[in-house]
Amino acid sequence: MRLSHEHILVVASLATASAFAPAKHHSRLHGNNNNKGAIVTTNDAVSFLASSPPQPQSAGRRQQRLAPLAVSFSSPGKASSAIPASEICPPSVTSPNDSPNPWEVHKFGGASLADAGLYRTVGDLLIRESSGRVMKKDEGDEEAEDEGRHSGPIPTMAVVSARGGMTDQLVAVVDSALQDIHRAEAELDRALEGQLAILADLAPPEITGPIEERMRKDARDILSVVQSLRMIRSVPPSVMEVVTGFGEIWSAQTLYAYLKHEGVKTAWIDAREVLIVKSANANAGLGEKGSSSSTGGVVPLWVDTAKKMEEWWNGEGLREGVNMADAEADDGSAPIVVATGFVATSDEGVPTTLKRSGSDYSATIFAKLVGSARVTMWKNTDGVYTADPRRVPEAFSISSLKYDEAMELAYFGAQVLHPSAMVPCIDSNIPVYVRNIFNPGFEGTVIQGRCSSLSEANKDGKVKNWKSNNGEIPIKGITSVDAVSLLTLEGASVIGGAEVAERFMGSMADADIDVLMVTQASSESSITVVVPENQGGAALGALRSTFELEISRSNVNSISLTDRPMAIVAIVGEGMAMQSGVSASFMSSLARANVNIRVIAQGSSERQVAVVVDASQASRALRAAHMAFTLSQTQLSVAILGGTGKVGSALIRQLNAQKESLSKILNFGVCVNAIASSSRMFTGRDGRCLAFFNEVDELLESDESEELDMDALTEMFGDDVNPHRIIIDCTNSDKVADYYERWMASGVNVISPSRNAAAGPLDRYRAIHAARRASAVEWQYESSVGSALPILTTLRDLIQTGDDVQLLRGCLSGTMAYVFNHVDEDTSFSDAVRMAVEQDFAENDIREDLGGLDACRKIVVLAREVGLDVSLEDVEVESLIPDEIRNKEYSGSTEEVNEAILEDLKALDGPMLERYTEAKSEGRALRYKFVIDVANKKCRCSLEGVDNTDTLYRLRENENLVAFETSRYTTSPLIVKGAAAGPDLAATGMFADLLRLGRAFVGAQA
Repeated sequence: MRLSHEHILVVASLATASAFAPAKHHSRLHGNNNNKGAIVTTNDAVSFLASSPPQPQSAGRRQQRLAPLAVSFSSPGKASSAIPASEICPPSVTSPNDSPNPWEVHKFGGASLADAGLYRTVGDLLIRESSGRVMKKDEGDEEAEDEGRHSGPIPTMAVVSARGGMTDQLVAVVDSALQDIHRAEAELDRALEGQLAILADLAPPEITGPIEERMRKDARDILSVVQSLRMIRSVPPSVMEVVTGFGEIWSAQTLYAYLKHEGVKTAWIDAREVLIVKSANANAGLGEKGSSSSTGGVVPLWVDTAKKMEEWWNGEGLREGVNMADAEADDGSAPIVVATGFVATSDEGVPTTLKRSGSDYSATIFAKLVGSARVTMWKNTDGVYTADPRRVPEAFSISSLKYDEAMELAYFGAQVLHPSAMVPCIDSNIPVYVRNIFNPGFEGTVIQGRCSSLSEANKDGKVKNWKSNNGEIPIKGITSVDAVSLLTLEGASVIGGAEVAERFMGSMADADIDVLMVTQASSESSITVVVPENQGGAALGALRSTFELEISRSNVNSISLTDRPMAIVAIVGEGMAMQSGVSASFMSSLARANVNIRVIAQGSSERQVAVVVDASQASRALRAAHMAFTLSQTQLSVAILGGTGKVGSALIRQLNAQKESLSKILNFGVCVNAIASSSRMFTGRDGRCLAFFNEVDELLESDESEELDMDALTEMFGDDVNPHRIIIDCTNSDKVADYYERWMASGVNVISPSRNAAAGPLDRYRAIHAARRASAVEWQYESSVGSALPILTTLRDLIQTGDDVQLLRGCLSGTMAYVFNHVDEDTSFSDAVRMAVEQDFAENDIREDLGGLDACRKIVVLAREVGLDVSLEDVEVESLIPDEIRNKEYSGSTEEVNEAILEDLKALDGPMLERYTEAKSEGRALRYKFVIDVANKKCRCSLEGVDNTDTLYRLRENENLVAFETSRYTTSPLIVKGAAAGPDLAATGMFADLLRLGRAFVGAQA
């Protein structure tokens, strides 16, 4: 007889049920309405009900698909209701062998069980934990006067996942069976032999022999079932769940073998024999890998499970010796029971699972069953972090969380803890510890207690700004959900808002779409929902089908789905309720980081605020928010160009000297992650800080350095996720200045002493400022005029306070000031210039000083600040050197060129001496003076003799001086004067610019 597809499917399902049924198959449950622990979800809450009747499938499915954004229970620190005695095991189980200590449950994930060494680590840790620990006052007996006493042996249960990678291997077995059964067999052999190799490494044959025999039989059963898949050409969800569950079954036996070999009183539980569950969607399959949104509506049937657990304890537990019926035979040691995570049996007797990441749920279910004092989730991190440390390097472990906060973090993507795992612990008020298997001495995170309800938080009706709470941070963590899409319906006002919302959400539920967030603009009857990216196409099709008639009649303007990846970023914390300014701090931090917000939503519990941003900006948003709430110190991400030059080298020395004080006093850090010379660059891997950036020459000569590529450097810095990015340009390159606009357009701040940008082509100058304003970033070039002197700052303050600047005059060349302070009868002009060069006061090409070009650029910078549209050619400049020197082509190094120029300058010694003598005879001093006549729009600089009534007369050494004549400063000008030549002072000016930016970033978050 030829079998139809339906016949084959039935046969395969029956074969699955019989081949993989637990050894002790329980009777099929009929008429059982004890649906304890049903989860009913709403848009903003999950209520754990002590008892609720079964719901129709359609209604249940629709409720399940409205993704929970928060969890709402009763008063903090208490169980939601009294736990019926029938839902937990009797005292013979909860107090094994009359132990004075309750059980403690430990859960280990696949990363903790990747190889034989890690199985040993886990086993040894369990032995230590079961032997007891020194008590604290807040642990066990709060009134104990003998704090520090030893607890005594602790009954211990370990719930284990499959070894690392095993679940994926078993999934591959099932998937490959559809195409090539030989490949499936090879995949299965690889999975099995990998587990057997670990088993053989942990215990001798007399222990491992029976276990190996069971594992090989399991593998034969798996192969017999997957062979039928080619006939039906599909994979029933039940087959995938049953096959993948063997990873946990094998893993539990492997750990059991090691403990047995170590002489421990131990046994292992196949959870399929004990854990009875009911699923709202029996065909849900495994769920998405790494998903933390739900366990597919799976809930334990507590009464039946408790009975099964008691049967196991009095049967297998007795045979294995963990249940000591004979008290005299008890050696006083605590039993260690190893249980399989992930797997269970349905109320119809069919093997099933708690879905992907469900082992956390297994651990808390067993903890409730045996009346555990605590559950410890052993991970590879030091607890629950304030943010994902891979994306926010400054993230740190949170010491404590409330159940509700932990679930909010989990729903919004935090992968450390599965949200459904909280439910049994909340029900029994069991604390959950999250600790690091590789750092067991660290206390990690404890999760316990309830958040206050909104009515309790608002009982006095007072609202306080969170910044007034003596440094108490209102949020506990920041998390994200990647790979989401926005589905938007616009302009359905003709239909009516209530009907639109009902039909919209109904279409999502009917299409099994997970709705993560909802926002609605009632004025236009427009709705946007956030859905997983891989469900976007199906959601779009379902919505178009639902509103097909309205679209054809133009009653709906449009239905659209975002065409690029998006991400949810959420802040979570109990302290947000009735605290003003939290959302403002969050949104402002994103604005300063140049992150665009597409959707905003806040849960009615006021424990979370979530936004949707472009996926490419998610990491920057996380870091910006993390800094905004002072969960981490503000970090400035810095690239230094021209780091081998005189100014760049001086700046790096100053940064190294002040690095610690910046952190302690100003509360921000400087992360230099890129340094470049004129030909080479060195960047921190993945944008990380350079730990030692004082030896610049060595870095740039190392094999890890690269040829300078300005486009690559620009792209790298544009992609930097730090919201506070700064490029410091210590070069004097016009080509580098061409990148300023591009940098600022991508949200990068620029600090530069170079006058090539601020005094360069007027069109480029305007474009740079336009990009600066558009991106709300800063262009700091204070040091381009007067080095560290606050000349530009003073000028801007005068203008911004409404003063009318009429005239600027003084001297802007420290080189010229030095030269004409030394020229006299004994010191020639060329010798004075040589002395200035030796003091590092002059430009690299001293003709820029002597020809007036350096002063001219500074004049243009100042003139543009007061609103004059001038360029270099608009300034009247007196050059102190003739054209034949100014235009002459010199060859050689910088030192050789300057030496040749100094030799040519000797021809000017005579004429300069004459000008000096003439000025002296008139009681004057030679000064290279500039004047900006704002009213007449005239700018000039020239060598003049000034008398002792002029402020320039007493100009010393390498000083600059600027006199501000304004409508307010009429009787006497405002004068800014001080030393301003040399790389150290130029670097100081740049450092001051950096400090200004750092203080602004910190202040914006204060």
